[in-house]
Amino acid sequence: MTKSALVVSTLILTLFVFSAAQGQVTVESERALKPKDTFHECAKDCPEMVVAPAGSFMMGSPEGQGADQEHPQHEVMIAKPFAVAKYEVTFAEWDACVAAGGCPRPFDSGLGRGVRPVINVSWDDAQQYVTWLSRLTGRPYRLLSEAEWEYAARAGTTTLYSFGDNEAALGEYAWYHTNANGKTHPVGEKKPNAFSLYDMHGNVWEWVEDCDHYSYEGAPTDGTAWTAGDCRYRVVRGGSWLSGPQDLRSANRSRLDSVFRNPDLGFRVGRTLTP
Repeated sequence: MTKSALVVSTLILTLFVFSAAQGQVTVESERALKPKDTFHECAKDCPEMVVAPAGSFMMGSPEGQGADQEHPQHEVMIAKPFAVAKYEVTFAEWDACVAAGGCPRPFDSGLGRGVRPVINVSWDDAQQYVTWLSRLTGRPYRLLSEAEWEYAARAGTTTLYSFGDNEAALGEYAWYHTNANGKTHPVGEKKPNAFSLYDMHGNVWEWVEDCDHYSYEGAPTDGTAWTAGDCRYRVVRGGSWLSGPQDLRSANRSRLDSVFRNPDLGFRVGRTLTP
């Protein structure tokens, strides 16, 4: 082997070992992922990702149910599998970005850091995090579109919540004003939905990519983010530890100024998968 060939081989081996240490999946292994498979792409403090299957669903609420902005109910087709964070982004994950100089340090409002969901982050802050995570991993991390979020939250259901219509069961799946004792809680303590995703109801509101609209008239039907409209305001989903049961419904949607920060406001990440 020539000296130059040896150098190239050593470089390739070094990159392979580095990628393995970071936990990255290869293109080949990524294509082999199946629904509900999980993966990490960092050795420490990176979101654990779950593969959501392709499929279609009815987005929004049927007539006679829900608020005006949840209508008209419409079919959305998610043509390809995608990855969703198993949990809301935690302070530990966010603080890794802070340590690397990629994100501002948010106040925890005295509620605790570590494996509790990050709070007091704006939509603009969340964009800094996904930009940093994409740069770190070399993979296309992003916020979920609103359609992807509802599809992931419903996990194949058509009911008010991912577990059915029985509000009395909400405490098994969510931290909300009835049981949260005025604070966030470590992610993953409640039951997951059928896609193995935790805290899709409650704990913290979650930013999604979409701009605000007052109804679904003209909304995309392919699962992509709706980025035309009043983009000063962005959509949040899922309700929080401060919310009542109505706000935790799978179809519920609200809007906030993209620079807004609050102690019950966080996010989870998504990732496009190699086709």
